[in-house]
Amino acid sequence: MRPLLRLALPSKGRLQQSTLAFMSRCGFDVRQSATRGYVGVIDALPQVSAIFQRPRDIVISVANGGVDFGITGLDVTQEAGAGDRIRVLHEALGFGRCRLVAAVPEAWPDHTLAELAARAGTMAAAGYPLRVATVFPQLTAAFMRERGVTPVEIVEAEGALEVMPEIGSADMICDLAETGSTLQQNRLRMLRDGVVLSTQACLIANAEALKRPEVVAAATELLEYFEAHLRADGFTHVFANIRGGSAEDVADRMFHQTTLYGLQGPTISPLMPSPRTAAPGAADPTRWFAVNLIVRRDELTDAVNQLRAIGGSGVVVSPVTYIFEEMPERIARMKVWSGG
Repeated sequence: MRPLLRLALPSKGRLQQSTLAFMSRCGFDVRQSATRGYVGVIDALPQVSAIFQRPRDIVISVANGGVDFGITGLDVTQEAGAGDRIRVLHEALGFGRCRLVAAVPEAWPDHTLAELAARAGTMAAAGYPLRVATVFPQLTAAFMRERGVTPVEIVEAEGALEVMPEIGSADMICDLAETGSTLQQNRLRMLRDGVVLSTQACLIANAEALKRPEVVAAATELLEYFEAHLRADGFTHVFANIRGGSAEDVADRMFHQTTLYGLQGPTISPLMPSPRTAAPGAADPTRWFAVNLIVRRDELTDAVNQLRAIGGSGVVVSPVTYIFEEMPERIARMKVWSGG
């Protein structure tokens, strides 16, 4: 019997590892079946079964309704051209980042698409269309056409595209690149304005499935936790004790610093003095206050030093897993798509 809902996840490679790690950080640990490696269980989402597929197959399965959701690359999603059959619920999950770029041999003088367009025209006049090897024929053809690089012959290929200009199977390539080092190793150079698409992992859904309440409910839960985790990424929770005459006094000293503002402001509350630490009969016009605030991780050292400078002690730092705000725009957009 088919589970109520299905979520397709990448089946191998770095994208699978990054996806499972991201799901775990968001609170959705995926347990892969020991006997059937292509299925898995998500304890935090018992109504959803995980299915492992290749990134391109995930797009196909979501488009035809075989699965309800999928996490795959934005590049393969856009290349598929599934139109209104697929909805991109979240286009930037923060991992699997790379760029689809146009690259030419280093020996060519071309550095821009305008120069490449001139070359394509010269080659066409001589009876030789510019040949572009790529795994993304639709995106590449549209990009070249829109930038005036015509005519071109798209050479569809799989595997190591970088060698194709070297062996004469193509004149240039349009391929995924992270740092560009592989292009350099193969004596290729990315055109300065040759980025076809900046891509990363995304969450997609079948458009028809979103008309079902149970699908919208599961998608809402995924988006809530994905958004909250992504929002929390790079932040830390800082707790400290500070002496002061009043909460307002402590706040005033904090606001004269540069990193002690929190999200909307710090939480400041009086501490109950411990009989073990208070000197008997001591008269102290100041009191202890507990301060809680959220600080950017790259500003943590400054924040700790600034807390010390205004009398803070007992500074405790902990990671932030989620920051929930008002309803995310992506959830509101999805509900419009679902008719809810």
